[in-house]
Amino acid sequence: MSAGRLQDKSIVITGAASGLGRAMALTFAAEGADVVVGDVRPDPREGGEPTVDLIERAGGSGIFVEADASRWDDIDRLVTTAVERRGRLDVMVNNAIVAGRHSKGLLETEPEDWDAIMDVGLRGVFLCCKRAVRQMLGQEPVAEARGRIINISSQHGMIGAPGHVAYCTAKGGVINLTHQLAVDFGPQGVIVNGLAPGKILVRQDSDEVLAYSHARTPFSRLGRPADVAAAALFLASDECTYVSGINLLVDGGWMAY
Repeated sequence: MSAGRLQDKSIVITGAASGLGRAMALTFAAEGADVVVGDVRPDPREGGEPTVDLIERAGGSGIFVEADASRWDDIDRLVTTAVERRGRLDVMVNNAIVAGRHSKGLLETEPEDWDAIMDVGLRGVFLCCKRAVRQMLGQEPVAEARGRIINISSQHGMIGAPGHVAYCTAKGGVINLTHQLAVDFGPQGVIVNGLAPGKILVRQDSDEVLAYSHARTPFSRLGRPADVAAAALFLASDECTYVSGINLLVDGGWMAY
């Protein structure tokens, strides 16, 4: 078997028990990476076996670490685990988000809703980036990069999505944080990019949501987790060297419409 595109890479993914984080973890492990699966629970919200169980059954390498992405000590444990296992941190994927019932319009959003989304979706990304960059700056470059960071953003960080004030604000902050870090740490060999999924079919949505998403997406279908994982694979690989500071849209043309 030929070596994968991420052979022996050390990768941390937050929110990797479920959804897009799970899809990225499985894809990265299949390409030869050692994946630290960070999440507050091991079992996927959409059902099925734990991510690490699937990785190991397929012959891949990974470990689950219980971690709340809003807590510095937990983030530190994720990175420390990766370094203990492989001697370095090659890629940090900041995927974890809290939204759901907390994501509402301005007048309906209570301070606790705002804080719940910001604690993970923006402050957490800041903390993850800080810990990852600290580790990466002390590493020798591989393929011209000391390390790579992928921040999962959203097209909703680029527009005003009706009724989602805190979520859109957090994702807009993630996009600008990505630009800032790419500028500040590019000279030292740290590559930082954002990845913005459009409507991706992960769990059951209402007919109303699906109808809106189809109407808003030019492509002939809605997105699949594998679409996001494929884009993340490029951003995580050594092929991605002179690409930094972008917000890569995986949205079927949503933002072009």
